[in-house]
Amino acid sequence: MIWRSLVRPALFTLDAAEAHELATAAMGPLEHVPPLRALVRAMCAARDPRVAVQTMGLSFPSPLGLAGGFDKNAHRPHALAAIGFGFLELGTVTARAQEQNPTPNLFRLPADRALINRLGFPNEGAAQVALRFVEGGGAASCGVPVGFSIGKSRVVDVDPIEGAIEDYLASFRAVHPVSDFVVVNVSSPNTKNLRALQGADVARALLSALVRENQGRKPLLLKIAPDLGDADLEALLAVVDEVGLDGVVATNTTIGRADLRTPREVVDAIGAGGLSGPPLRLRAREIVRRVRARLGKKITVVGVGGVENAGDVLALVRAGADLVQMYTGFIYGGPFTPRRIARELGELVTRAGATSIRELVGTE
Repeated sequence: MIWRSLVRPALFTLDAAEAHELATAAMGPLEHVPPLRALVRAMCAARDPRVAVQTMGLSFPSPLGLAGGFDKNAHRPHALAAIGFGFLELGTVTARAQEQNPTPNLFRLPADRALINRLGFPNEGAAQVALRFVEGGGAASCGVPVGFSIGKSRVVDVDPIEGAIEDYLASFRAVHPVSDFVVVNVSSPNTKNLRALQGADVARALLSALVRENQGRKPLLLKIAPDLGDADLEALLAVVDEVGLDGVVATNTTIGRADLRTPREVVDAIGAGGLSGPPLRLRAREIVRRVRARLGKKITVVGVGGVENAGDVLALVRAGADLVQMYTGFIYGGPFTPRRIARELGELVTRAGATSIRELVGTE
């Protein structure tokens, strides 16, 4: 395949951040030339009823979506939808525009097909990004559900919590009118003290305020970390249940570094950041399993972590996920990965003796 034999090796000679910028720039024609986009969509879009999902009042042509973090400023939503993703999560955006953390801040671990990042929510600000998105046609023009992830601005403290709440509310008000759903990110390891917002008391205050602001108008989900202990996870899920969120995204990147093939000295030299990719796969499935067991069928569970192929998607679905996201697997697998996975997934559904992937949720 050209991607694996030529394009990826060429991109991987570049710094990871530079390669991302180049790949994003290369999608410019697909984003801005409608006839080209229509042609690509005709080749790549998921149309198999076996993999279509209805949840949160939205229709997803495929359960496989793009995770937050890839298109932070909503520069390429139409292109990403055209290549076959069943939904997109844009951002994470913050109320205040902010630069990335000091470079280098994005690293590949090829031996593990993994990434480590400590970008820290770089974005142009929620209001500016939302304006660009709606001027480009908004979610309706993408053909698949599109949501935004919102996070805390770096300059805003979490203590007292009122400041952080107002910061999140400002982002929510900016993206809410242009989103099909909103994801509340309190779990990135790359913003100081952000994960403290996963504590039950502060999470209750934050999420209650967002639920009141939302008034049930758009699906509202919480993105959680894979590093929560059992008691903390249980307490946080109890809050999710109490305040009436629509879903949980499980999981964000991990601060763990266990069982990597990459030499320890290389990993240590990279330093802090969130690890994503196959090393997160088993933990992500376990968290999905726990979320589904605790909250039952009344909420939507989005599984994220280590997805590279249709089998990985189905494993998360069987663990309890309604929807699945990928990011790192897309980086390593290339632009036709969502098309390939969606097509292979339909065959796996049939082999499992089902007519729809919805029949397989939580069946492991």
